[in-house]
Amino acid sequence: MIDALVGAGFSVKMCCRVLGVSSPGYYRYRARPLSRTQMRRQWLTGLIREVHEASRGTYGSRRIHAELTMGMGVVVSERLVAVLMSLAGIRGLPGPAKVKAGYSRLS
Repeated sequence: MIDALVGAGFSVKMCCRVLGVSSPGYYRYRARPLSRTQMRRQWLTGLIREVHEASRGTYGSRRIHAELTMGMGVVVSERLVAVLMSLAGIRGLPGPAKVKAGYSRLS
């Protein structure tokens, strides 16, 4: 949030004071390395992009999950694949319309 305000022209010192954060604490936060979870999510997002591009943009989260788990041996949940796809703005194509079986006229 502070980064966005600083980008809009406000000073770091003023933003920290308004938000109740110390300036050294903010700079320490910015300098810390990525967590293991963040690194794994970035890596998975890269794999998801590769699989999506290889499918020419047709695969959705279910098929990408299947490709990652069965094809590449990556342990990941379908939900996480869907969340990462959503955050990255990746969408598959909708499938064909399914026709429901109806009652035919008996006459």
